[in-house]
Order: sequence, then structure tokens, then C-alpha cells
Amino acid sequence: MPADVEVGLRLEGLLKANGPDAPGTVRRRLTSWSILTRWRGLTGAFGAPSLKSALRLAVKASSRTRQRKSKKAVTGEVLAKLLTACAGERLVDRRDRALFLTAIASGGRRRSEVAALRIEDLTDEEPVRADPADENSPPLPCLSIRLGRTKTTTSDDEHVLLIGRPVIALKRWLTEATIADGPVFRRVDQWGNIDRRALTPQSVNLILKNRCKQAGLDPALFSAHGLRSGYLTEAANRGVSLPEAMQQSLHKSVTQAASYYNNAERKNGRAARLVV
Repeated sequence: MPADVEVGLRLEGLLKANGPDAPGTVRRRLTSWSILTRWRGLTGAFGAPSLKSALRLAVKASSRTRQRKSKKAVTGEVLAKLLTACAGERLVDRRDRALFLTAIASGGRRRSEVAALRIEDLTDEEPVRADPADENSPPLPCLSIRLGRTKTTTSDDEHVLLIGRPVIALKRWLTEATIADGPVFRRVDQWGNIDRRALTPQSVNLILKNRCKQAGLDPALFSAHGLRSGYLTEAANRGVSLPEAMQQSLHKSVTQAASYYNNAERKNGRAARLVV
């Protein structure tokens, strides 16, 4: 950035940070400019391959260390504390229990996917056995969740499964809230009134942080992405194979998904326990 432009921006209070912006900040600003350009009926080069290539190279050359979207993952232990924090019988408690269980059990869904979930995306499936190898094991309810096209997929018909306790919690919320169509997860005000509109992705994040605080956890260490990373971390801890977990999480990058497995294997393995 030319020095005179930087000085001018700082004098107007439009530039406050020192040094280069984070790659995520640059992407958000480019997206905002792209949307504004389209609103004005103009065309821009925001989708040009050369710009995307320049952004990738800038990220690789950046001296900033990449930060996790959530400092800590919402593993099984953390999930149990969150569910205890919303163990009441109020509608908002039922919603939050259903939200957490659905988000994690369906493969660690992104907050945008949770917020966009609609009744029309849910399909009842035949019950499945609790233990596939045992014909006498009790049946569990099963739902298919249509996600459509996601951030890491190209098909318009991507779907994942929800089995057991999360299905029960989700259906109980829908029944108590008398939601028969439209958005699945909605705002509930202090008087128990339910909005017709869906929660926003930011609301999903705030709900998680609020429940973390109630559970005695540090909200600064968790974000909604912890639901996604928590699914893979817990799957690794329970010995679920990486390919099987990725079928449910719909991760595109094996490298990204495997990073959670590598961390779990290192902690559970013998290599770091030679001297204890």
C-alpha cells in the first residue's frame, strides 16, 4: 500500500491495525466489495483465477501463523458439560440440546449448515440396530439430513445420517415447538415465543459460547467450529477409521481431516510415553 494512502486512511480512522491484514480479513473485504459491485449493476474481477492465485500465494508467503477457528474442540467430554448446562425443560433448552447433538452427530456440521437446516431436508429412514453385528440389539431411530451443496462438496444432493439419541432430541424439539415446516432451529425469546425465521450462523456461535459459560468453560476457547473439529477428534479417540468419519463429516481434504487423527494418535500412542 502506498505510504500516502496509508496515512490518509489512518487519519480518517479507516485503518487501525499495524502491518498486513490477515488473509481471512482480506477475503471478507473482497467478498463485501464483490457484493457491493453487483448491487450497483457493475462487473468486477473478483472471481478471476489470477486474483484467487494471488490470494493463495499471499497466504503461503504470510508470516502469520494460522490459527484454529476454535482453540478447543467440542469433544465428548465437553459435549456432556454443554448438555448438562441446557438440561432444563424450557423450549430454549430443548432447542440447544437438539442443536448440539445434531451438529456433532451429523458429522460436525458448520454453523452455516446448522442455521440453514429446514424441515424439508429431514427424511425418516428405517430404524437401525444399535449393534450392526447383533441381530437382537434394540432398534434406533434414523434420519437422513439433506445438506445440498456444501463448502467442500459439489453435489446438490449431499446427505448425512443421524441415528439414536440426537434423532430423539431433534424430534422432541420440533414437536414441543410445533414446527412443521421451514427452518429447524429458530430464535426463542425470554417468554418462550418462537420466531418464524432461522437462527443466523452468528447466533449458533453465540449460543455455544453462552452455554460454555454456563457449563463453567472459558467461552474464549470455543467457537461453533469446535463442533466440527470435535466430531473428528472424538471419532479418532473412539477408533473410527478416517475414511468412515469423512463420509459423515464430508471433509474434502484428507490432510485437514487427518490432522485431528494425528493429534489423537500421538496423545494415545506409546511414542510420547517412553519416560513417564
